[in-house]
Amino acid sequence: MKIWDSELSWLLCGLFGLLVVASIIGGVLAKFKQNDTIANLNARIRAWWVMCIISVLAMTLGPIGSTVLFMLMSFYALRECVTLLPTRRSDHEALFWCFFIILPLQYLLVGIEWYGVFVILIPVYAWLFIPARLALAGDTSHFLERAAKIQWSMMIAVYCISHAPALLMLQIPGYEQQNIKLLLFLMIVVQISDVLQYVFGKLWGKRPIVPKLSPNKTVEGFVGGILSASLVGMGLWWITPFAPWQAFLISLLITLLGFLGGLCMSAIKRDRGVKDFGAMLEGHGGMMDRIDSLCFAAPVFFHVVRYFYT
Repeated sequence: MKIWDSELSWLLCGLFGLLVVASIIGGVLAKFKQNDTIANLNARIRAWWVMCIISVLAMTLGPIGSTVLFMLMSFYALRECVTLLPTRRSDHEALFWCFFIILPLQYLLVGIEWYGVFVILIPVYAWLFIPARLALAGDTSHFLERAAKIQWSMMIAVYCISHAPALLMLQIPGYEQQNIKLLLFLMIVVQISDVLQYVFGKLWGKRPIVPKLSPNKTVEGFVGGILSASLVGMGLWWITPFAPWQAFLISLLITLLGFLGGLCMSAIKRDRGVKDFGAMLEGHGGMMDRIDSLCFAAPVFFHVVRYFYT
């Protein structure tokens, strides 16, 4: 697969240019005014520098590097989910299979582009295997709850996320060897939607959209962030196989799904009484806190592209 071309170079220059501007603005704001919002903004910018640099390094290795990067992301996200949703000693063997057999096998299937098995390994075979393995352990205490926690964690942290690098396996007529740009399109639109929702919410947010669940998510932040991120997606149509209006509609779809993904992850954290899934990234919480939007957006985006464009 071709990695670098002029379009990708321009995209990365724009992305890092935006980070430079954001860093300058954040530094100026911090010099003249100190508060939690500015400190949080600068922590987010620093974390974005780290994540973007790691992503570019992975891209230089081609599809293998990108797939391995997402596999590591899934591993850490799964660990955070399992830690947040306590399991019993009798679950350890099933969890061993999840971490060290099923997870790498899922990404191996992505790497060798075996769509027919990739798409059913976890929702069919792993879904059946997990409760069966728990039953063999002989511990019936909270059996259904324990099985559901592990199944949910595998679906969200591994299966859904694996659809992002799976974009690299698609054969799109007239778009050969350019799928890495499709992956970047997904990540940029979904993540910038989170950022813009945060910015619009801080600047103009007044009415919480789900007060009992996430009081910081406002109607104003939701509308402003979703629409502006969809316009950004439309502006990036030139790196995709989409027409501008298609890029807008697809961006609208994945930003809405990203919002719902973040909302569901917030519900889990609220239920467990924690602020973040982890503390891996300063200002960003854990891995799952960063990819919560991608969990819902990636599989739907993958299948929309596969159905309509291949």
